[in-house]
Amino acid sequence: MSTVTTSIPLILYRPEDAAEALSLGRSTIYELMSEGALRFVKRGRSRRIHRDELERFAASLTEKSH
Repeated sequence: MSTVTTSIPLILYRPEDAAEALSLGRSTIYELMSEGALRFVKRGRSRRIHRDELERFAASLTEKSH
């Protein structure tokens, strides 16, 4: 019997995962969150960044570089 592993795409990213996805440092992600440049949700002590927010942020970087 074979086991098929299906990966579920992330919707909410931990700051560490967001840093990897954006090729930025973890501390940079926390700075962007603190400045309000990167919106996040907070539940208890956890902070998560929605995938759409990461895409919005990345697109804004591209637009500014033109």
